[in-house]
Amino acid sequence: MGKASRDKRDIYYRKAKEEGWRARSAFKLLQIDEEFNIFEGVKRVVDLCAAPGSWSQVLSRKLYLPAKLASDAKDENLPLIVAIDLQPMAPIEGVIQVQGDITNARTAEVVIRHFDGCKADLVVCDGAPDVTGLHDMDEFVQSQLILAGLTIVTHVLKEGGKFIAKIFRGKDTSLLYCQLKLFFSVVTFAKPKSSRNSSIEAFAVCENYSPPGGFNPADLHRLLEKVGSPSGIVDDTDCCSGSLEGPNKVYIPFLACGDLSGYDSDRSYPLPKVAGGTYQSLDPVQPPIAPPYKRALELKKGLQ
Repeated sequence: MGKASRDKRDIYYRKAKEEGWRARSAFKLLQIDEEFNIFEGVKRVVDLCAAPGSWSQVLSRKLYLPAKLASDAKDENLPLIVAIDLQPMAPIEGVIQVQGDITNARTAEVVIRHFDGCKADLVVCDGAPDVTGLHDMDEFVQSQLILAGLTIVTHVLKEGGKFIAKIFRGKDTSLLYCQLKLFFSVVTFAKPKSSRNSSIEAFAVCENYSPPGGFNPADLHRLLEKVGSPSGIVDDTDCCSGSLEGPNKVYIPFLACGDLSGYDSDRSYPLPKVAGGTYQSLDPVQPPIAPPYKRALELKKGLQ
């Protein structure tokens, strides 16, 4: 599909380039903030699976840059934003980049060092695996990624803090909801207006981090496995949401966010008219600097 065709069909793709965002996903975090006010009082943030950096851009523009431009700004009082990804990404003002694996607790230690031993007020994660189109498989792999993110959360998030993570809705969504409820008193699944209706994607908005009494991060997975087991014994059955249905059915708060009269992500919009000519499609703001498909591109060029 050509750039002009996609600009017409995907309004958020076009708006992202016009407003200087690296990806259309920036609007998803902005719309979540419109509904949940997640940035209020936030001074320390961790962005997991950050590349190519659109959510880090939002954090920079909403938190770091306003504080920097304030008349009484002091370096020691500026918000701290740490972005983590296995892939490098182009710099963003006010964002510290860490190349690391979110499944590794040592990555959490690096983050805490950047925070001078303090904890984060907010952790966000827009990461997702390469989808297969097999919804059950994609949902399972995505849930494992979220639980890997939760490993970092239990090390770096302060009590009372918030965690925002992409989820894929499916038959075991109730299980994931109950697992997150172990650690957060308020959990809502949200669908931003900029997320296509045809997508199984949504976002878990987890508020008021309050781990169980006596919780040890080393016991995280053992604790998570007990959820969904009828007797609470890990070896009793496979960990699934079967026991959360029927008379034990779990009802998940689900909320649409963003201006419902605003742009529809599944609709085509005409390109805007410009004086003296036709609309010129813009290039992406920042292409990936080290994409995993880089080698494939090089091989393709060599065959031409």
